[in-house]
Amino acid sequence: MATVDAAAWVREFAALIDAHASELTALDAAIGDADHGTNMQRGLAAAVAALDDSAALNDSAPGTAAEVSKQTAMVLIRTVGGASGPLFGTFFLRFAGAVDGGAEIADFARGFRAGLEGVIARGKAEPGDKTMVDALGPAADALDKQVAGGASAQDALDAAVAAAEAGRDATTPLVARKGRASYLGERSAGHQDPGATSAALLVRAARQAVR
Repeated sequence: MATVDAAAWVREFAALIDAHASELTALDAAIGDADHGTNMQRGLAAAVAALDDSAALNDSAPGTAAEVSKQTAMVLIRTVGGASGPLFGTFFLRFAGAVDGGAEIADFARGFRAGLEGVIARGKAEPGDKTMVDALGPAADALDKQVAGGASAQDALDAAVAAAEAGRDATTPLVARKGRASYLGERSAGHQDPGATSAALLVRAARQAVR
């Protein structure tokens, strides 16, 4: 059965963030501090470096999805500025605690749901607040639905990517109710949320890491 390679997921996420860093910064410049792209780049580069260091020390990559995710969480919390570090770090930390050593798509979906719940608890955000939850929530729902129907990992993650990107796009007309963008009030409408954009890249990276 195809599974999501957790180390490959982190590496793919880093590559996508790097490719889209200018876009993320431009989106954040409109409604935030203009540093989301650079902050995420720095954090994911550090996460990949930690994977490389672990591989060099152990002659292999960190073993389980939980181990990779916990290590990534700690690096992101330590190195990513603003709210993104704690939120993405919490996602990976909760993911690590929920996968329970499993590597199949049902395990991934369970971890993803736990990660989403951690983000909601930490950020106090709800769907429609114009945050990363607006991308992660639909992706989690799509994963759960696909897994319940017996879908393959590829099909389940294809559906999750589509849902995440639709959720990302749906943030554009919203008025932000959380984070720095909320200070703009009605002026935040008409701008795609940078956190939802990077969250959608997280889901796409998982699809690309299916082995």
